Amino acid sequence: MLKSRIVFFGTPLFAVICLKKLLEEKFKILAVVTAVDKRAGRGKKFKSSDIKKFAIQNGIDLIQPTNMNDYHFVTKIKSLKPDFIIVVAFRMIPKKIWEIPHNGTINLHASLLPNYRGAAPINWSIINNEKYTGLTTFYINENIDSGDILLQKKVQISEGETAGTLHDKLSFEGSKLLCETIIKLSKNKIPAKPQKLMDNIKLAPKINTENSHLNLAKSLDEIKSMVRGLSPSPGAWVLLKGKKTSIVMKIFESDSITCKNQFKYNKLITKDKKILISHKEGYLVCKKIQIPNKKRMLGRDLLNGYTFDPNIHVK
Repeated sequence: MLKSRIVFFGTPLFAVICLKKLLEEKFKILAVVTAVDKRAGRGKKFKSSDIKKFAIQNGIDLIQPTNMNDYHFVTKIKSLKPDFIIVVAFRMIPKKIWEIPHNGTINLHASLLPNYRGAAPINWSIINNEKYTGLTTFYINENIDSGDILLQKKVQISEGETAGTLHDKLSFEGSKLLCETIIKLSKNKIPAKPQKLMDNIKLAPKINTENSHLNLAKSLDEIKSMVRGLSPSPGAWVLLKGKKTSIVMKIFESDSITCKNQFKYNKLITKDKKILISHKEGYLVCKKIQIPNKKRMLGRDLLNGYTFDPNIHVK
């Protein structure tokens, strides 16, 4: 049986893992579509996406449209005559593109839909302290993450899991689920099922500066879950407010001490080579952090040569 002809849409490392698996399974990758290069970093140099680098390294035709509704781009995709378009970690694509392949356009999403629709399902599943999450392949339609479901796989979230470790776990399992979906669809062996609408669907909005700010009024367990859900990137943050200056401190790894607190809540304390934030339940231990003009490091290493203002209040 001939392997399916695929046009692959993706951008980050998660998509690379899936594309690599498709190549290993000998699917015919006709082209890779990814975002245009963007300026990033202090030097504002153009940065290529992970999937672009992989496509170039493997000699795959690369397309970077500035407008996916552009006539020439649509014509190009049609001319490739794909059996499938596969979409992994990419923005919304227009109907005139996803209706091209006769077998449909398939999206792989890192959650058990309909829960955690949106841009950051891995982060929010950990922030919300879920015990399991999963993966879903589904047909793309006019609405985000709402098409008919093809296959799903449940994945346990381990104790201490971070967004980084869960990303790696899901990208590996997702690549296998994607291959299984394509093979079964090629044999007409998957009945697509509409997503069940529920009143209490959990969403996964894009992570931004506002929703990555730690709310110290929450429980220590909830705070630690948020730290794990935003590690290794972009990092949960707090504002260290002194008498004269204020700085942002990002927290990438944390622990807690449950005890009676002798300090005012939300006070920064350094003790026994530890960076602590006083809390109504005890202390948040900031194990791995980053402050402006310093690299990411363990709290005890920062304290070897850095002294915090003793009057800092954490917000």
